Amino acid sequence: MVRHRKRAIRVATWCVALVPAIAVAAPEQLCAGQLVQPGPDGRVLGHLPYIQVGASDLVPAPKGFALGQPCLIHRDAAPDLARLLHAAAGVPGVAGQLRAISCYRTIVHQRGVFCSQIGPGKRCADAAERARAVGPPGFSEHATGYAIDFGIRPSRGCADVDSCIAATVPGRWLLANAPGFGFELSFPSGNAQNVTWEPWHWRWVGNAITARGASRARAVFAVARYSFPASPAITDMTDRRRVAQVDRVPALPPKPPAKLAAR
Repeated sequence: MVRHRKRAIRVATWCVALVPAIAVAAPEQLCAGQLVQPGPDGRVLGHLPYIQVGASDLVPAPKGFALGQPCLIHRDAAPDLARLLHAAAGVPGVAGQLRAISCYRTIVHQRGVFCSQIGPGKRCADAAERARAVGPPGFSEHATGYAIDFGIRPSRGCADVDSCIAATVPGRWLLANAPGFGFELSFPSGNAQNVTWEPWHWRWVGNAITARGASRARAVFAVARYSFPASPAITDMTDRRRVAQVDRVPALPPKPPAKLAAR
């Protein structure tokens, strides 16, 4: 009996050794009291991880585009943004009305934006509810410098970052024309990431894989574009082949500092 028990223990130990170790990411401390475990694909509350772009890759957006805080964007996206605004300036009902609500945001600043509306008396009860409309720190496209939240002025009763922008003349013009300038809508209606429909949030990937900087931008968003396609989206045959090679989420970015930045 003892001999059989020892043999069973040896077999069990041998079988366990054959099972590959599964790497489990450490929980993310998004805000005070908001500890969240990343999913097996690296996402946190539906959002993919993004590394913060270096300051040397950022340039100011065209003058007069930003509202409130300055708008910095990735230098590769800047020429297409300028062309988009120039084209919009020639369209009645759109000219001069497209503005930037938010562009590049550091991970530290994103933490402040995300956490500021969580808690008693705030807009959201917890991180999961907040993540329906705002990317957690370290998991926002804004950190890449390629994403822009558009708004309109005058607002005509449509608040900033509200789906009503899609019913405005400038918003409809964006939906019809932004892809021609290299921008695609990151979070379409009914997206599988369970993020609210955001017709104001556009990311730049270039209108062709051969456009300057497009290959680098598309590499940043490769997982998102393959697993959670934009709509309207930008694709070409070369791009389809590149995206089809993606089979896993990239490594999680370093955790941001705990200190919050003032909005």
